[in-house]
Amino acid sequence: MRIFAAVDIGSNSVRIKMARVIRHRLETIHEDRVVTRLGESAFRFGTLSPEAMENTVKVLRRFCRDVQNFGVDQVRVVATSALRDARNSAAFIAWVHSATGWNVETISGLEEGRLIHLGILANTSLGDSRALLIDLGGGSCELTLSEKGHIREMVSLPLGAVRLTEEFLPHDPPRSVEIQRLRRNIAEELERVRRQLAGAKVKNVLATSGTAAAISDAARAVEPFGPRLKAGHVSRAAVGRLAEHLANLDVKGRNKVPGIGPRRAEIIVAGAYVFAELVERCNLPGFRYSPLGLRDGLLAQMLADHDQATVPRKQIEAERGDALLAMCKQYGVDLKRAEEVRRLAGHLFYELRRVHALPPEYEGWLLAAAMLHEAGTFINRSGRHRHTYYLIANSEIFGFTPEQRLIIAAIARYLGKTRPHPADSPVKALIKADEELVPKAVALLRLAKAMSHGTDGCIVNVAAEVCRERVMLKLTAKDSADLEVWMLSKERAYFREVFGRELDIEVS
Repeated sequence: MRIFAAVDIGSNSVRIKMARVIRHRLETIHEDRVVTRLGESAFRFGTLSPEAMENTVKVLRRFCRDVQNFGVDQVRVVATSALRDARNSAAFIAWVHSATGWNVETISGLEEGRLIHLGILANTSLGDSRALLIDLGGGSCELTLSEKGHIREMVSLPLGAVRLTEEFLPHDPPRSVEIQRLRRNIAEELERVRRQLAGAKVKNVLATSGTAAAISDAARAVEPFGPRLKAGHVSRAAVGRLAEHLANLDVKGRNKVPGIGPRRAEIIVAGAYVFAELVERCNLPGFRYSPLGLRDGLLAQMLADHDQATVPRKQIEAERGDALLAMCKQYGVDLKRAEEVRRLAGHLFYELRRVHALPPEYEGWLLAAAMLHEAGTFINRSGRHRHTYYLIANSEIFGFTPEQRLIIAAIARYLGKTRPHPADSPVKALIKADEELVPKAVALLRLAKAMSHGTDGCIVNVAAEVCRERVMLKLTAKDSADLEVWMLSKERAYFREVFGRELDIEVS
């Protein structure tokens, strides 16, 4: 049975979680967390301090030994806000690779929110009502509005507990003027989402991260009626009173509050005020704490990539579909025509599987390229294929990694007169294996595009008869397919170049 490991290099702490696959599900076998404050100097000076980097690398070395001892098959290591902000993040990533052999991915705030959403849905149910997920880390706060398992709105705000403490609370206990500045800054950032969240009338609010856990425990201990609350639940009034109570204590006093450890006591005031302002200004009833988070989303993603018959896989496919539709609408893509090209590309991928021999995951990337191949027209019809490449490669498309977006962009790039060439920058951006595979996907997409010319939905079905030296495409058409056949005939030379076979066409 396979074992996966997820490592989260956060601005405040470094975490690891390992799980083994048992009957299409994950079973946790080990987890650990160490506070390293990697982002402390990044938020103050714009760089990671040598001391914080060294401490974090020491922890990662230990995690690496744990991974080896448990016989982990696959490990994924991601970094969040601190590395997004730090000017010397490349040096830290190189240090980690030298010490552990791990490649660190610096993910965006939106990808962080998507993975947290995935991790929660893979392990629990949010029901049919709208739910708001709050992940308050050391450097940023991700807010995700979810409805029936679909992400409806998402935003990443620079409201992390370490970041705000460093910027606004230099004294201990904090002075009243510092608290006022802190609250005004939080309110200004929340103004971006206040109307949407207040208007959504969310009743189900889940908060993840260590700050949420500490506030949940502290509220039950400090509030007069706290023990009567369900475990993990914090009301709007309770979080507001708790923030004021903690602000009046020094770090030693905060450390004595149940649920708040010595390192958390240093940053809890800023975190508490983020929650207090958020629930008050966005008219939220409060929140309940969930121990699930980014690591669970990473593990769910690895499980989905390994095993098609899983709940996370279905969730990821839904996220990808939502993201592609949103991008099509954003750039004015003709959805009817795009879906027709996607349908035909899907037929070709299946019928010609003996010819192209592409890995199964290429089907999803081919279909995504089919949906987005005309996005560049939004910028200018002249050079639209170059523009399409740029938009796909540089857009945040949920469910696809940056490397996968480069593959999709390269497939969609070559629908005009140019063909993939090793010297082209879109091809050079790929790893060696994909340099050889992408031209095959390009050839399939060019065939699908050729068959979509003329009458909408003219080609009803596609079948293929594969011989050693020839391929016969058998098309079922509802109208005259002269234009489609003519367009397909123009692709014969490239088909021969890529697959080494002649292409014949038959219409019925």
